[in-house]
Amino acid sequence: MAAPQAVGGQAVIEGVMMRAKDNLAIAIRKPSGEIVTEIRPWFSLVRHPWLKKPFLRGFPVLMETMVNGIKALNFSAVQAAEEEEEDGGELSTWHLVLTMVLALGAALGLFVILPHFLSVGMAQLDWAGDVDSLSFHAWDGVIKMVIFVSYILAISFIPDIRRVFQYHGAEHKVIWTWEEGKELTPEATHFYSRLHPRCGTAFLLFVLVVSIALYAVLVPYLLTFYSPESFIVKHLYIVGMKLFLMIPVSCVAYEMIKFAGKHNKSFVCKIMCWPGLMMQLLTTKEPDDSQIEVAIAALRCAVNAEEC
Repeated sequence: MAAPQAVGGQAVIEGVMMRAKDNLAIAIRKPSGEIVTEIRPWFSLVRHPWLKKPFLRGFPVLMETMVNGIKALNFSAVQAAEEEEEDGGELSTWHLVLTMVLALGAALGLFVILPHFLSVGMAQLDWAGDVDSLSFHAWDGVIKMVIFVSYILAISFIPDIRRVFQYHGAEHKVIWTWEEGKELTPEATHFYSRLHPRCGTAFLLFVLVVSIALYAVLVPYLLTFYSPESFIVKHLYIVGMKLFLMIPVSCVAYEMIKFAGKHNKSFVCKIMCWPGLMMQLLTTKEPDDSQIEVAIAALRCAVNAEEC
């Protein structure tokens, strides 16, 4: 990359969050048209040297990204409101913890628990084998993908979400411009894609693919050690295993996206990134120049914290 330092980002309500090193910056377009920026330290869980090692860092990085992302979303919601809000409108620590628990619970319920029991239904219809068969986990994977794509398609019709997807596109275009060492202007970003290989959408897709592969191998293996006789207990036990296995799944997926983002020019990585880039056709929309300006403000603030 031509950029002096790596950056990452996230779209928020009427704005963009950018991270550079230990800082995150949030830029929001208020209803008045003014762009407001906020610089904050990046909340990190990866402090112990062991947690920085490959294949161990993925899960804590995912958790800290969720914390910082929820805080940024809350800040953007307050700033983008029509009425003037006080800083006290942001989430308290307990509200943040509750929000994270609910978000994780909803995600695991939608993409782990529901696909499993729908696959059990396929087995009952003789369309798939038992839980230790490859056909069961193939159905589980297909159902996960259908739920994921359907969910993204459904929310893309919500006008407010569509604007968030436009800011998502603005974030990517500005990051591409920064990485290529070009001047940060709306005009310069027009030459760059709204798709980026190092994206949260791609990470989620890697998580789905890795989970399908690991579940197909590890679940039958673990059942050789303990397999409850009760049908209900057996499947609750397997779902519990799957929830626990999300930790190594996220760690492997994180290393995959790091590798793909670092070597995105290679043929192999282009193949790895292609499904994630195609999915970003749904999660990003072409931004206008006013949205690009917000993303530029966030990036400049993140990399030059002392000037923000």
